[in-house]
Amino acid sequence: MLAFTFPGQGSQRPGMGRPWADHDSWELVEEASEVAERDVARLLLDADADELKDTRNAQLTTFVSSLMVLDAVERLGIEPSFCAGHSLGEYTALTATGALSFDDGVRLVCERADAMHHAGQDNPGTMAAVLGLDDDQVEVACRRADSDVWVANFNAPGQVVIAGSPEGVAAASAVAKELGAKKVMPLQVSGAFHTPFMTPARDRLRKAIAEASPRDTEVPVVSNVDSLPHANGAEWSSLLSAQLS
Repeated sequence: MLAFTFPGQGSQRPGMGRPWADHDSWELVEEASEVAERDVARLLLDADADELKDTRNAQLTTFVSSLMVLDAVERLGIEPSFCAGHSLGEYTALTATGALSFDDGVRLVCERADAMHHAGQDNPGTMAAVLGLDDDQVEVACRRADSDVWVANFNAPGQVVIAGSPEGVAAASAVAKELGAKKVMPLQVSGAFHTPFMTPARDRLRKAIAEASPRDTEVPVVSNVDSLPHANGAEWSSLLSAQLS
């Protein structure tokens, strides 16, 4: 049994498209550029770290890059039994399984990124990964910070992401270190994703997902929200909007 997992925002890197520029899968970049009305090739080849940190650029380039890799793998005849994705990567997983067409995936990712960008401007925030501390202790650190900061992601045992206002994340990070965290790493993102700060983006996105009408799939996608496999397309409007805030 084989599972494909897809990365989320924060995994983008300057020049990450260069190894793929001469590959047949690069045609997806051209298609994405047409759908998004953006120069995706330039972002993948020439954008610096600051430009890629912009949510609207980070999500689009990560989504397209992931699907280029998928296309190359599928050309070898390799197919998964399950798919999953981290946050943004869930949209890639849904596109990989056919729940979303490539064009609908691009449009939804652009809509999601724009909604999150504007929510981040209205409520500026940041995120950090806390390493080497139990989940409950990270929650304690957030409460003791006495500010706008929450647990955003339970990534793995000993790796929990917190998010909130810059002051809140700084305070919770300091408490986490006092409680024994091995390391606290700021993330290269431009907002407090997966927190109440994203509520306006969630409401805007729910409508866009419903309009895209995700299809049923043979290959299920494991949801970020409940860690269960889902193959019913009708379930994704609520699941995708729920993971945002």
